[in-house]
Amino acid sequence: MHKEPRKVASQLLLGLAFGWVLVACVALRPVRAPISWSQRVIALQNNPSWDLSGRVAVAVGTEGWQATLDWRQRATLSELHLAGPLGLHAMSLRNTPAGLSIDGAPPSDLNVTQLQERLGFELPLEHLKFWLLGVPDPSTTFEMSMNAVGRVEHLMQADWTMDYDRYGALHGDWLPAHLILQHAGVRVRISVDRWTLAP
Repeated sequence: MHKEPRKVASQLLLGLAFGWVLVACVALRPVRAPISWSQRVIALQNNPSWDLSGRVAVAVGTEGWQATLDWRQRATLSELHLAGPLGLHAMSLRNTPAGLSIDGAPPSDLNVTQLQERLGFELPLEHLKFWLLGVPDPSTTFEMSMNAVGRVEHLMQADWTMDYDRYGALHGDWLPAHLILQHAGVRVRISVDRWTLAP
């Protein structure tokens, strides 16, 4: 049975009207402008709370070791947990303005020397909490180059060089998933398995 011409015409008009409403809604929806690099780097440098879980491989001269890495950052508090195979290089670090603590011991300047002896190199903790996020430490000079999509690819700061060759998506942003740090015969490769940006 054929539909009446008037009924068909009214259905067409309703369909067109509905289509125009949808187009209007899409056109009126505000478009979120992409954040600029200057805004993004400031936001990350001032991000007080995040967690990282991953793996680290260290080569010092002809020697090397590997461990899992868990990092908890809360404002000026940095907590790191390293655990290597069979307990090698296992340690807990807690760095605050009061100083560095190793495995629960009281903060002391001697702990910095002890940590360097245990790791085989001086760990740049104050800088590293920024480098892991893919941004420079704002407290000192740096040189860097960006990749084609506006993320840091190469960073030089405090006599260290960082190469970022992989990023991962997190809550609309991109954070480093793999980076290589080098300094005076030391090579540190960090692979991130999970990022958490704390509220």
